[in-house]
Amino acid sequence: MNTLLKNLTIKNNFMFAAVMSDEENCKGFLERALPIKVDHVEISTEKSIVYHPEYKGVRLDVYTKDGNNTRYNVEMQVLKQPALGRRSRYYQSHMDMDLLVKGCEYAELPDSYVIFLCDFDPFGEGKYRYTFRTACEETEEVSLKDGRCIVFLNTRGKNVEDVPKELVSFLKFVHADLKESQKDFQDDYVRQVQKSVIHIKENREMEERFMLLELLLQDERREGRKEGREEGRKEGRKAGELEGAQEMLQMALNRFGELSENLLKTLHQQQDIEVIRKWMETALQAESLDDFISKM
Repeated sequence: MNTLLKNLTIKNNFMFAAVMSDEENCKGFLERALPIKVDHVEISTEKSIVYHPEYKGVRLDVYTKDGNNTRYNVEMQVLKQPALGRRSRYYQSHMDMDLLVKGCEYAELPDSYVIFLCDFDPFGEGKYRYTFRTACEETEEVSLKDGRCIVFLNTRGKNVEDVPKELVSFLKFVHADLKESQKDFQDDYVRQVQKSVIHIKENREMEERFMLLELLLQDERREGRKEGREEGRKEGRKAGELEGAQEMLQMALNRFGELSENLLKTLHQQQDIEVIRKWMETALQAESLDDFISKM
């Protein structure tokens, strides 16, 4: 059974990424999560709510920077994953490599934060927030000062007296089910986020994007279930996957209006599924049909 956009809460990865794509929402979250004072943030939209061919999957984290050029990568975690610490290491390394590839010198690497918002206690210590920085084992007087920080937020924390009440209110909102999430949490920021959730659910374009991503996820699961079947059916599976990917790409482009015969011909003649997946990523980011065509 397909999940409906109207039934989502903010703990859904798609909804969280959509809400945090708004700069004011993201700024408010960072100020509660760390806590720090942020003058403004810039959301890197090409790294959020997109289909990544390199992962062969949907990536739904939030990548942003503030006025001091500090970088933040935020991800919602509903189910406890193995090796969550190593996952954070991968994200932090990916942030650094992205900057180095663009010409940033080692000494110029900005401070970076990886933040996991968990609907479970990742370490079982009852803390609302777990903060990790590189430390020296031999002495506390020495700091590596590598600018890296990893934060795990826990919606099931118990140490209310140790963290700001604004963070506790937000984490309780995240943990709430659909009905409970609509109540008044007596917090202005939570009210702001609640309004954003309602707006997203009423937005036709967001509904279409969510539907497309649901189809992509279903395709991934279907592909996984088919693994291990006899060799003779592999070609048929590949053909079916290609056809499905072409159909989803066409659906993504239909929101811009009617497609020309030449474009449809180009889409259907492309037999490389990796190219189709790359085009899907471009389609989800495109502002218009002309924008998509120019980036093909």
